[in-house]
Amino acid sequence: MGFVGALLGVFGFGFGVSAGVVIGYYLFIFFQPTDVKDPKIRPLVELDSQSLERMLPELPLWVKNPDFDRVDWLNKFLENMWPYLDKAICKTAKEVAKPIIAENTAKYKIDSVEFQTLTLGSLPPTLQGIKVYITDEKELILEPSLKWAGNPNITVVVKAFGLKASAQVIDLQVFALPRITLKPLVPSFPCFANINVSLMEKPHIDFGLKLVGADIMSIPVMYSIVQDIIKNQVASMYLWPKALVIPIMDLSSAMKKPVGILHVKVVKSYKLTKKDLLGKSDPYVKLKLTEEKLPSKKTTVKHNTLNPEWNEEFRLVVKDPVSQALEVHVFDWEKVGKHDRIGMQVVPLKELTPDEPKTLTLDLVKNMDLIDADKFRGQIVLDLHYSPFKEDDLPNDISDDAGGVEKAPEGTPAGGGLLVVIIHEAEDLEGKHHTNPYVRIIFKGEEKKTKHIKKTRDPRWEEEFQFVCEEPPVNDKLQVEVHSRPSSIGIHSKESLGYAVISVADAVANKRINEKYHLIDSKNGKIQVELQWRAS
Repeated sequence: MGFVGALLGVFGFGFGVSAGVVIGYYLFIFFQPTDVKDPKIRPLVELDSQSLERMLPELPLWVKNPDFDRVDWLNKFLENMWPYLDKAICKTAKEVAKPIIAENTAKYKIDSVEFQTLTLGSLPPTLQGIKVYITDEKELILEPSLKWAGNPNITVVVKAFGLKASAQVIDLQVFALPRITLKPLVPSFPCFANINVSLMEKPHIDFGLKLVGADIMSIPVMYSIVQDIIKNQVASMYLWPKALVIPIMDLSSAMKKPVGILHVKVVKSYKLTKKDLLGKSDPYVKLKLTEEKLPSKKTTVKHNTLNPEWNEEFRLVVKDPVSQALEVHVFDWEKVGKHDRIGMQVVPLKELTPDEPKTLTLDLVKNMDLIDADKFRGQIVLDLHYSPFKEDDLPNDISDDAGGVEKAPEGTPAGGGLLVVIIHEAEDLEGKHHTNPYVRIIFKGEEKKTKHIKKTRDPRWEEEFQFVCEEPPVNDKLQVEVHSRPSSIGIHSKESLGYAVISVADAVANKRINEKYHLIDSKNGKIQVELQWRAS
């Protein structure tokens, strides 16, 4: 019986397994759900953005968002420069943190807080993309997408009540979208005065924190509490529109505020070179300070003479008496064609003693690079007097955002002021036969012109003009005309590229406006004009 029982057991097991496999197969075939479909294979280019983001969540922003630009070259730059940037950033961080630490140590009665070690490690951050904003103000706005999984070593030692404790930050991870604003843009290197840093959203910050040799961030409850505290604290301090302002250079020196007045009297000239074929010369003098974009001061024209006498006085605003110089150019006036240059000379302001009048007799030369010693071009007599502002008279009304407006200079009519017109740039200009644009400004019958720029549809002038007003021009209009003149004598004449009529009342009310205006009689042309009203 034992043998028969065993045999039947084996037979039963084999039959049961076989029957189970067959029955299971038929059940799988006949009871398969009909709603299951074969997967569709599609190329990635046919997928929408949401499907791609689900499949590849770590796509950089320059792929997801067309507003962000790819910056692989900048990441390569950061990788190579990181050892040096590490030291520079740590030094700046210590300087920024020093006054904050000093304020809080006294507040909480802490003896001292010091950085025992401060290094950002060997792994640089990665920029997933960068967005650049263009505005009409003197600023540059950048929004980089920053991801950094670094290996810093930051150890802070705190001493209080006779005790000493140290905290070490390790394994830092930061995901942030900061907005970096370089403002105001100034004509001195590095070309911006401040760096403003804001956060466009709450950052993700993860790190290890060692106290007494143990990582307290490994405690789940502590981890979530610290994360919330850091995010809320950082957001309350730097979430846009709040910002961290890092000064780079002194704004007053960067903007080159006026520091004095140069009084120039053009007395006369001797034995000027004859330029006219029939007759002598028709000389006049142009005066200008170097590093200035203002139009030159001009004397009247003295006709048919080689020994003219002018006795005309001018005042020039000085911004840097160490580097600036007075340029003196003598021209021969021509009724038709270009005026001939007779000669020129340069007087460095550093050679003038402040508040001491000085009379100079200067030999005219062809130019400062090539002096024609063999050819005598004549002489010019000037009376110069440099008057620096007293400490109490220095202008102090340029605001931190470069939006402040200076007061009108001394001598402006009482009750009136100075209207300053700055022609910045134009875009999408289009001439019928040529595009060599310049701007003609007409205000109260007075006309001024910018220089003309050859062969461009997007010229940039950055030229400033001034109009003295007896009273606030609340009912006056400023006409800005853009013209193009042919680059050479030919069959084509001057063309109009459009014009704009601007009400000055807004500038008087707001002290300053800076706008782009669509040009009338132009298809797409625009011009950027800034108006400042400086009351007396």
